[in-house]
Amino acid sequence: MSDATPPIPSLPEKPKSKTGLIVGIGIAVVAVIVAAVLVVVNLASPGSSQAAKTTTVKIGTTEQAAPYWAVLKKAAAKDGIDIQVVGFSDYTQANPALKDGQIDLNLFQHLQFLAQYDVADNATLVPIASTLVVPLPLYSDKYKAVSDIPKGAKIAIPNDPTNQARALLVLQEAKLITLKDGGSTLATPADIDASASKVSVIPVDAAQTAPALASAAGAIINNNFALTAGIDPTSALFQDDPKSAAAEPYINAFVARDADKDNKTYLKVAELYHTKAVQDAVLAESKNTAVLVERPQADLEKILDGLKKTVKAAN
Repeated sequence: MSDATPPIPSLPEKPKSKTGLIVGIGIAVVAVIVAAVLVVVNLASPGSSQAAKTTTVKIGTTEQAAPYWAVLKKAAAKDGIDIQVVGFSDYTQANPALKDGQIDLNLFQHLQFLAQYDVADNATLVPIASTLVVPLPLYSDKYKAVSDIPKGAKIAIPNDPTNQARALLVLQEAKLITLKDGGSTLATPADIDASASKVSVIPVDAAQTAPALASAAGAIINNNFALTAGIDPTSALFQDDPKSAAAEPYINAFVARDADKDNKTYLKVAELYHTKAVQDAVLAESKNTAVLVERPQADLEKILDGLKKTVKAAN
């Protein structure tokens, strides 16, 4: 008799249930579907880095330090527009830069200035939206009223053709000079009737009109240069009327190349300029001297065309 313990017979292996496998596969499929949905949602979301496409718009100006630019940039950023402000030290630089494609828009000039440039440089820059009209004032550090300015005194005026002509018209309206045949938007110092005028003029670069106050009896100074120099606009001795019909040539505008005049992004920037937050900042910057203007693009082009015809005829 053997003392070995007989082996215990092994039980047959229990069949595996398929239920767990099916559940596991189901969970995996659901996870894949959820992940795919999340990816689609993220791609479609406006806040997604993949969905948000930013368009850069370079705008040239001579008043790059003006606070309203920050307000306009913030508003544009919400619409996916990155405004880059490109500063220029004087009026002669921003139009050539736009024509050559260095910038996309500019905002510094009125329609008369644009007409002069287009004709002189055989360019086709066009206004796409109006902004404002700013009066052109006469300032003095030496006299408190126009009537105090003595005969024979010298007044500094901008020497660029359009602002120079407007300055001469302002001095005529102030009864300090008389222009032959009444003058025009193309007047030059040669049109002054010296024998019938109280003062003479000193044409200087527009950026130098404010410094010229130190040596001249007075100066016609564009608003942006006056503000930069810390001059209080309310201290002006005289200025033209920005609401008059004669002010149309001096409507300031966003300007683009002709091929871009219907560019939706550029037009959106111009539209945002006329929102309340931006307009409030613009008026505050001008110390409420600016007069806001909203004229249709077609009107601006019509005014520009008329001014260009006048310039060409004079040439």
